[in-house]
Amino acid sequence: MLPRVEFAHLPTAIDHLPRLSRSLGGPELLIKRDDQTGLALGGNKTRKLEYLLGDAISQNADMVLSTGAAQSNHCRQTAAAAARCGLDCTLVLVGPEPEAPSANYFLDLLLGAKIIWTEKRSRDLALERTFLEAGKSGASPYLIPYGGSNALGAYAYYQAYQEMLEQLNNELPDWIVFASSSGGTQAGLFLASQVFKGPQVLGISVDEPEKRLRDTVARIAGDLVGLLGLEQVINPEQIHVDSSYTGEGYGIMNERDREAIRMFAEAEGILLDPVYTGRAAGGLVDLIRRGFFEKGEKVLFWHTGGTPGLFADRYIRDI
Repeated sequence: MLPRVEFAHLPTAIDHLPRLSRSLGGPELLIKRDDQTGLALGGNKTRKLEYLLGDAISQNADMVLSTGAAQSNHCRQTAAAAARCGLDCTLVLVGPEPEAPSANYFLDLLLGAKIIWTEKRSRDLALERTFLEAGKSGASPYLIPYGGSNALGAYAYYQAYQEMLEQLNNELPDWIVFASSSGGTQAGLFLASQVFKGPQVLGISVDEPEKRLRDTVARIAGDLVGLLGLEQVINPEQIHVDSSYTGEGYGIMNERDREAIRMFAEAEGILLDPVYTGRAAGGLVDLIRRGFFEKGEKVLFWHTGGTPGLFADRYIRDI
């Protein structure tokens, strides 16, 4: 059994979205609320961090390091998980340091994380340098990859898929739709869908080209097959990725993103974030309008969290 520290509020709820379903006139919509996993305002990374922190502690680490964008949901949850486990945390964040902290960056500081700023092109080098310097200074660092997306992190969503199957039993959806970027969540869900012969999974790319994201998902899923000792063959052509909604790039909102955020809020009282779930929901709405899903089908939108991002100054002005 893999080492695990249990701090997520599981199982997360699955709700119907009747008003949104009626207004769109397409398939029946459901939502899986991984924005409510309970760790520092929740999100999908909380599931992954249970296994990543479990592995860190099993290796006698006394600090964790990770990286992400200035408003990274993963980094915020990593800082919270480290605090919960009594470990130090250093985050390598990409971008110029804001004049005033807000949203996720404010929470990183509140949770006690040490922040190192770098440019995107120097991110991996800065992370490696920080890791090596921590070791030389006498610490026992544990490196958590970007997005928590490796086999251990993906395993959390292999488990989450089974959680969903048990919750819905005989009322399974035909499709699961969610935001995909670093690939770990999709890798776990995809492998589970193949092993347990359940609903198909469709990742709406937030920022990556289709082939690159599919290759990343296939690689992580393959690593997870090895971790679990399975005989499953990973066929990248069976991995469903839609990169039609990346717009002008990561974190740059467009009108489709804004509309989806408003629709979910006004129709169902559900808050989406401006980078991930807003973009994935925008893609979902567009696919419904274009008839990708049949009217009698059921589609589950897997809410991966990110709500604090709504309160970043740049997005408050934009939304």
